[in-house]
Amino acid sequence: MTKKTCLFAPGCKPPEAPVSHAVKAAGSFVFVSGQVGADLHNGELHNESIEAETAQALENIKEILRAAGATLDDVVKVTVFVTNMEFFSKVNEVYKRYFPAERPTRSCVQVGLANNYRVEIEAIAVQ
Repeated sequence: MTKKTCLFAPGCKPPEAPVSHAVKAAGSFVFVSGQVGADLHNGELHNESIEAETAQALENIKEILRAAGATLDDVVKVTVFVTNMEFFSKVNEVYKRYFPAERPTRSCVQVGLANNYRVEIEAIAVQ
């Protein structure tokens, strides 16, 4: 019996890094790889603002979860990585639109990110 299934959102470009879009494990957990402000379908970067990058990362997560048979309502843990904590309030404003009620637990950490991304978001969902 397979304990994990690697998932890729249909119609989307495969990740450039050696990762899956998500992994479904233990039958009900979905671990979504960190998503950035690049469109899953065409790789177009939405970096005109930190808000646009954040929204695109969350849209990517939403699409990957859909491919796994889950939704944002199933998310129990989110980790947000930002290159500067000055972005925190702007990221929060976008984040609240995607998780308006019964919000998952969350951590936010300042880090260095590849390719000049300013935000990366990963999620864990339970179905």
